Amino acid sequence: MNEADRDPVHPTMDANTIIRWLIVAIEYAIVASLMLVASIVLVRSLIKFLEDWNGFPQSVVSAIDGILVVIILLDIAHTVFGHLRASVFPVRPFLIIGILAGIRDILSSSAHLALSGTLSSADFRDTMISLVVGVGVVVVLLLGLLILRLATLPADADPA
Repeated sequence: MNEADRDPVHPTMDANTIIRWLIVAIEYAIVASLMLVASIVLVRSLIKFLEDWNGFPQSVVSAIDGILVVIILLDIAHTVFGHLRASVFPVRPFLIIGILAGIRDILSSSAHLALSGTLSSADFRDTMISLVVGVGVVVVLLLGLLILRLATLPADADPA
């Protein structure tokens, strides 16, 4: 057997392989960073909630806001991790993340309206615009989610 006929036992790493491994390493670092940030936000939200008993309504809103941020961060981390396993980037999780973010904004704006004593007309107008935009974004993303679901159903399946 000639030396040229033998396959190399350890193939050399080409530039594509190195770049692919680098991308995977960065994606894992992103997932780890998102998990770290979510953990810190959760702990800080709980500590702030437990320390601020005098401003109870505002601390509840702040705690819910922090928990929704944690849920959004975990959904993003889960989506990126799913991309690592399947090598596809699904649209559906990002629509859900957008819906959660819109709901978070709606809750924050409505809490601002409910908990602040008196608002100037400009502040009231800005809060109402924020509410309308938040509701509009959630409705549009829900329609996108519905369209995506209907587009992925088999032709003979019943959508209900």
